[in-house]
Amino acid sequence: MTYYIPRGDGGSGVSKGSWDWDEIREKSRHAIIGAKKNIEDPGIFHKIALIPVLAWIGLGADGVSSSSYGPPEAFMALGTHTYLAIFLALGTTFTVFIISYAYTRIIEHFPGGGGGYIVANHTIGERAGVISGGSLLIDYMLTITVSIAACADAIFSFLPQPVQHFKLLVACLLIIFLVLLNLRGVKESVLVLAPIFLVFIIMHAFLLGYGIFAQAPQLAPVADGIQSGLSTDFAAIGFIGILALFLRAYSMGGGTYTGIEAVANGMQIMKEPRVKTGKRTMAYMAISLALISSSLFVCYLLWNIHPVPGQTLNAVLATQVFGSFPLGGWLALITILSEGALLMVGAQTGFIDGPRVMANMAIDSWLPRSFSLLSERLTMTNGILLMGGAALILMIFTHGSITFLVTMYAINVFLTFSISEFGMSRFFYKNRATERDWKRHIPIHLIGLVLCSTILTITLFEKFREGGWLTLVLTFALVGLCFLIHRHYQSVTRGLRKLDSLLLNVPSTGVKNGDQVNPHKMTAVHLVTGFHGFGVNTFFSITKNFPGVYENFIFVSIAVVDSGTFKGAAEVDALTKSTKSALVKYVDLAQSMGFAADYRMDVGTDVVDLAVSLCEEITREFPNSTFFTGQIVFRHENPFHKILHNETAFAIQRRLQYSGITTVILPVRAEQ
Repeated sequence: MTYYIPRGDGGSGVSKGSWDWDEIREKSRHAIIGAKKNIEDPGIFHKIALIPVLAWIGLGADGVSSSSYGPPEAFMALGTHTYLAIFLALGTTFTVFIISYAYTRIIEHFPGGGGGYIVANHTIGERAGVISGGSLLIDYMLTITVSIAACADAIFSFLPQPVQHFKLLVACLLIIFLVLLNLRGVKESVLVLAPIFLVFIIMHAFLLGYGIFAQAPQLAPVADGIQSGLSTDFAAIGFIGILALFLRAYSMGGGTYTGIEAVANGMQIMKEPRVKTGKRTMAYMAISLALISSSLFVCYLLWNIHPVPGQTLNAVLATQVFGSFPLGGWLALITILSEGALLMVGAQTGFIDGPRVMANMAIDSWLPRSFSLLSERLTMTNGILLMGGAALILMIFTHGSITFLVTMYAINVFLTFSISEFGMSRFFYKNRATERDWKRHIPIHLIGLVLCSTILTITLFEKFREGGWLTLVLTFALVGLCFLIHRHYQSVTRGLRKLDSLLLNVPSTGVKNGDQVNPHKMTAVHLVTGFHGFGVNTFFSITKNFPGVYENFIFVSIAVVDSGTFKGAAEVDALTKSTKSALVKYVDLAQSMGFAADYRMDVGTDVVDLAVSLCEEITREFPNSTFFTGQIVFRHENPFHKILHNETAFAIQRRLQYSGITTVILPVRAEQ
């Protein structure tokens, strides 16, 4: 027999001289990820939201840091035709501003965030949405992997050959560090990494500014070289050949534009007014990315940069530019270390936006619904852990090969870009009667569609065997899994809707029991999640299986704040009111059946902790109580069901029974 020992000074069961392992574990967890945040704090949204500058660091760093691997890949793809770098500089600047302008329109029309997934869902259809969402998820996994791999490359460019074999280990440890950092919260992680971003901007402004200024006398010879190169190639391979060379290099530098969509995807973390903050953040990122990338191409050309084994192209540039300085070696080292560190900051985008895309897809039943849950630190812990774990696997599988990873990365980015540009073009055309500036916006989106689809097509053609095949396999495997999950949830929903017919035929004694609940009488405490057939079926099961046993009913519910409702104080208030309304309906139902009834509720992110705490309070108030909850059961249970349907009922039962509180789980069959 199990006995319930009330918690208190004398009932903890821990002697003064022994270790309280629960307390030690709790303190250790708080030391790593921080203390619990109060969801009911009216200023919580203001405290965790980002101003434009911090959003530029947290989300824009991915775009800015792509200048570390995008331009070098494009420049090296030119081979001996380096004179075309000046056209790459112009083309890159043009493309950055076209894509940024297009995503600014997305921010205006979809201020709730979600980026490509939400755009495709609303402008094309849910099938296009899940393809875009799946591409984005692989994209953000690769954001982490590519950024950290490039970070390791940059750092190890200045280290001797004998330690090069530690590069992969260091990259993996950096991913683990970022996972722990992001479990603390978005704003906390951005504040920690902000100094790195500022050092990068300062050092690269100095590097590129001086690099162009110092070589100003070479502008005329370089211009002559461009003209000479064009004339020679026109005679040798013709205009088509030159265009093909340019388009190939332009497409190989597609990694430059990765991260531009991050701001539109992460609008939920922007400080109000969100649209204004998002647009300003997008402007900061576009200007900084365009200036750095185009200046790099110009410097490569002016300084006649060539690849050096074991070093990144930017490391070679920094070494040459600062070579004449008294402390030139140190300046080059600081510049490239800041680049490597910024790449680590850029990996933040994968941890910020990836879980948010997952949450949006989970709310729409394309992914397990557990991905929409928030932790006590108001972070999407499941999403962060999955993104970090997937990035680790990709890092180990590819051995941190930046060329292989950037190819995978660019394909998914431009697949999402292309879908978004098509969706926005379709949106403005369909809504041309209400959108006054549709004639001005459509051409931009169509140009963006042509640019993005061109880069996507050429990258697939050129790099299919060098990583392109893998990203397609991963993306479409994920999309296929999403469709399987969605079909399962739809099947279960159809089965549970049959239970809603109970609401149409609720029996009544004819006399409503308005008595107050008596704490000394037998009490059934029913944990519910909303007023629907599932909960009503469980209520009738209690009355049927325990006839005449209980005179009181207490209905308990937790208003769970997930990523779908954690958008502002108004949404949390609406959730609270909705939960209370459902509980009142259960009370009315029980009273109409002749029972005395009341309800209890709480609001938060962790349903198990809150429910257990609330139930323990109820036990002290109603000592003669038994707790009931329902759980979906399937004819043929498998691990797939355990992943898709949370084990909340069993977790609550285990915790309550450990405290000596009788808890019964009643099965609810999910007809399929």
